[in-house]
Amino acid sequence: MWWWWLPNWLPSWCPTSQSQLKSAEDKMLRCIDSKFSKQFVPISNSNLLWMLTFNSNDAEDKTPMVLLHGIGGGVGLWAHNLDILSQQRSVYALDLLGFGQSSRPQFSTDAQEAEGQFVESIEQWRAKVGLEAMILLGHNLGGYLAASYSLRYPDRVKKIVLVEPWGFPERPDTTDQDRPIPVWIKALGAMLSPFNPLAGLRLVGPLGPTLVQMLRPDFKKKFSTMFNDNTVSEYIYHLNVQTPSGETAFKNMTIPYGWAKRPMLQRIGQLRAEIPVTIIYGSRSSIDCNSGNAIKEMRPNSHVEITTIRRAGHYVYADQPEDFNHRVLQVCDQVD
Repeated sequence: MWWWWLPNWLPSWCPTSQSQLKSAEDKMLRCIDSKFSKQFVPISNSNLLWMLTFNSNDAEDKTPMVLLHGIGGGVGLWAHNLDILSQQRSVYALDLLGFGQSSRPQFSTDAQEAEGQFVESIEQWRAKVGLEAMILLGHNLGGYLAASYSLRYPDRVKKIVLVEPWGFPERPDTTDQDRPIPVWIKALGAMLSPFNPLAGLRLVGPLGPTLVQMLRPDFKKKFSTMFNDNTVSEYIYHLNVQTPSGETAFKNMTIPYGWAKRPMLQRIGQLRAEIPVTIIYGSRSSIDCNSGNAIKEMRPNSHVEITTIRRAGHYVYADQPEDFNHRVLQVCDQVD
């Protein structure tokens, strides 16, 4: 098909590079007061995972927390949270395989195998770093992977915190929909289906940074207490115009309109009963919060907690960081 040659020339058409991504991330992290380290952690097949490490003085007896970002994200988007969350325990923030500064390998086109590649990269990272157990906090795709990892490696997980998780419900039967999908949306979806979700940024080349600012001015507002320039939009741009590796894997894990090929609600009931789950939603988000109630019904003898943060949308950790941080600290205190 003709579209397969597009990724070969699109990155060179875009004003970006690995060093520009690094510089953009450094700017995102310049407001953090805590001491932290940055490094690449080698895993299999010569791949590397990019990691930020925050070691708390009071962390010796506390289970560390691992932060997993969502689709199109990276470690810099936790800028509002890292200082507070690392006060009482060690915190590790990862760029998922295929995203951010981590390696961008070719994933399997099979949804189950691609999911497995993500999960195994997290496990290899954990073993390399030497963590015995952890609290997994994941946003969006990161929440899906946190659940998947916990199903496969339950001995390594003390708690899961799912923040606006993607990929849990099954796609509703369109024949039962009260409002059918308009023909023009179906046509547009068919036209764009060969492309990755963020291909538009690469298609417009040098106009990409301006496009991010125009389409997502809300991101600048979310971080307005930290930056009064285009730091956030530049970071998001450089995150998403590199080689589309994890993004391609994500696309292969979805069916039209963003539903998961392998919905997590079909499996989450198999999660070990002793692992507590907290689900955090934003009150203004379009994410279906019914998945949280479904998880609770599936696990009647396990701890499942659902919390909603007022005046927050999908990026709840950036929309209302103070409330979000406070709630996560409370949740973690229940662990140790």
